[in-house]
Amino acid sequence: MKVVNVTRPGGPEALETGAAPDPTPGPREVIIAVEAAGVNRADLLQRAGHYPPPPGAPPWPGLEAAGTITALGTEVGAAARGPADDAVAGWAVGDRVCALLPGGGYAERVAVDASLVLPMPAGTDAVGAAGLVEAACTVVSNLDAAGAHPGETLLVHGGSGGVGSLAIQYATALGMRVLATAGGPERAARCVELGAEAGLDHRGDWAARVKERGGADVILDVAGAANLDANLRSLRTGGRLVVIGLQRGTRGEIDLGRLLSRRLTLLGTTLRSRPLAERAAIVAAVRERVWPLVPGRVSPVIHATVPLERAADAHRLLDSGEVFGKVVLTVGAPDGADAS
Repeated sequence: MKVVNVTRPGGPEALETGAAPDPTPGPREVIIAVEAAGVNRADLLQRAGHYPPPPGAPPWPGLEAAGTITALGTEVGAAARGPADDAVAGWAVGDRVCALLPGGGYAERVAVDASLVLPMPAGTDAVGAAGLVEAACTVVSNLDAAGAHPGETLLVHGGSGGVGSLAIQYATALGMRVLATAGGPERAARCVELGAEAGLDHRGDWAARVKERGGADVILDVAGAANLDANLRSLRTGGRLVVIGLQRGTRGEIDLGRLLSRRLTLLGTTLRSRPLAERAAIVAAVRERVWPLVPGRVSPVIHATVPLERAADAHRLLDSGEVFGKVVLTVGAPDGADAS
């Protein structure tokens, strides 16, 4: 099968199309013929040598994919020799699905534990589904970690990104008041179109504007160190800061007095490195809570599609800072089929 692998740590030119043996399913796995694969910033980190795949995962990038099941492991669905547990029951060859992956989405086929598979949401094609999975799992798991609930104010940094655009829609559907930052007034305005009460230009004094609006109860932050102090100043008493990315630094100083006196909580999470059981529980939560909202109240925001063979161009596009929403690789599309 065709894959796009990282030949060496480096820039987009380090991505090259090659061949790999077709995967075979383990007992609890399914094989998906991939039609679309989401491109995430974690893929850019892996390409640069900073985010190696976990043990057992393919060496090529790709944390989410959508397509059709072509084979089942011996413990999955109708292929099971005995009763299958709920996490892997119900799947059949021919099912249209999407999946959260530990890696390997940049390929024509992928093997994945059946507990990480979701049905393709109603009214959504493979491109849309591939643009939803990783973001939905990230948002649900982190809002749960923060104990977020309706009526609270959520500040989403990077509201124009794949995770941010999903977070705005989902949190609004939950009944949260949402503020979002993005780069420039036009992108901030698009965050409002997605449901945010206010879109704030992160190039200005966004922290002052958040405080003018009463502060935030929960913050989802992709920037890391650069936002740390301003984030803590923006929180209400009892607020929770969840760091989900390190795009602008890994080290910062904390005023512990502020942390103590205002009973603030600082959390940091990752998704890919969690044990399988935890990832499966997150996928189940997404199926229960997010999928019924698609496509009415939550919809994929797709900036562009790019053929698999041009994955390097997809990485350049994501690196450019021009993307609003997701970039998705298409498998089997003719060269030049990218669209925005």
